[in-house]
Amino acid sequence: MKPVELKKDIYWVGIVDWNCRDFHGYSLSPMGTTYNAFLVKDEKIALVDTAKADHAGEFFCALSHLVKPEDVDYLIVNHLEPDHSGALVEAVQRCKPEKIFCSPMGARSLAGLYQTKDWPIEVIKSGGSISLGKRSVTFLETRMLHWPDSMFSYIPEDKVVFSSDAFGQNWATSERFADQVGRETLDRVLSEYFANIVQPYSPVVLKTLDKIAELKLELDMILPDHGLLLRGEDCAWVLKRYREMAEAKPKPRAVLVYDTMWQSTEQMIHAVSDGLKDEGIETRIMHVKANHHSAIMTELLDSGALVVGSPTHNNGILPYMAGLFQYMKGLKPLNKVGGAVGSFGWSGECVPALNEWLEKIGIEVVGSGVKQQWRPTHDTLKACVAYGREIGAALKAKIAALG
Repeated sequence: MKPVELKKDIYWVGIVDWNCRDFHGYSLSPMGTTYNAFLVKDEKIALVDTAKADHAGEFFCALSHLVKPEDVDYLIVNHLEPDHSGALVEAVQRCKPEKIFCSPMGARSLAGLYQTKDWPIEVIKSGGSISLGKRSVTFLETRMLHWPDSMFSYIPEDKVVFSSDAFGQNWATSERFADQVGRETLDRVLSEYFANIVQPYSPVVLKTLDKIAELKLELDMILPDHGLLLRGEDCAWVLKRYREMAEAKPKPRAVLVYDTMWQSTEQMIHAVSDGLKDEGIETRIMHVKANHHSAIMTELLDSGALVVGSPTHNNGILPYMAGLFQYMKGLKPLNKVGGAVGSFGWSGECVPALNEWLEKIGIEVVGSGVKQQWRPTHDTLKACVAYGREIGAALKAKIAALG
């Protein structure tokens, strides 16, 4: 796409990837993504981030609509993940920049990824500032949001922050700004991105938001490296929404995820759902084979309870459930209660194995769960309903305790 002027002499020179369907292990279908990069024209011309290597041709074509690459004076590298730095080596070769600015951890990443011994790297710490002429750029390290090298770059004269992966979404559109599309869909893709990439770093998110408030940064625009750009009222909205997601206060909502062999476990899950609803808890039932693990994590983000179910399989649980748990464990969901149900034919390890996984993830397990040999009886389903009520009561108590 052609460059887009965002403010006078500040341009989007990014890439819209309509065909991307898998990103960091989660499904984007049919949303795609963008790799946002930016050019600032002043007495010194600065390029903020680049793009994936396989989109380098498009990227340099967009850049060349505005300047000759060799006219770029500074490269600002906010984040070294290859979807933002894949074209960096070629950018250094073409631009021959005076300086390449990055965080202290960024310098280490640059050396490891691109063998940068002869590059004009200038390490800039949090609070450091450079002049472009009429404008200055101040830097804020955001280490582990979501890589060690991550940082924000802020132009106070324009009240613009280049926020790296923070506040991003995976959404390919012809529009560039969030206020050009519906807020409902924006919230969904923002939540999906947070749930599947940013969630493990929630403590860092809260520290960063507190730092933005402490520094009293005025924000007319927040320009993330993925998805739609935020301006005006959307800036305050996204800061508030990020705080809500990072605080992870439990809500009266439960996700029930299961796999089933001959529908016995499925019946038990539905009975637990009935018990939760008796307690006024909204439920969402998701068969793990019908729902991608990223969709499950997105649903769980705004839920206070997780109930899981699997029959016993080879003295353990079914493989799709095990894969989901491994994915969940890395994302570290906070402040949730949960429980497990399952059926078995002869050995019966399913529910203890499920509970063990819930504990590894950090879910507060309610009771010991319900398991049934062969098919569930009427009494078993009554026990599942009662178990749902027990989990619902525990969730309401947790909500009350955490305010």
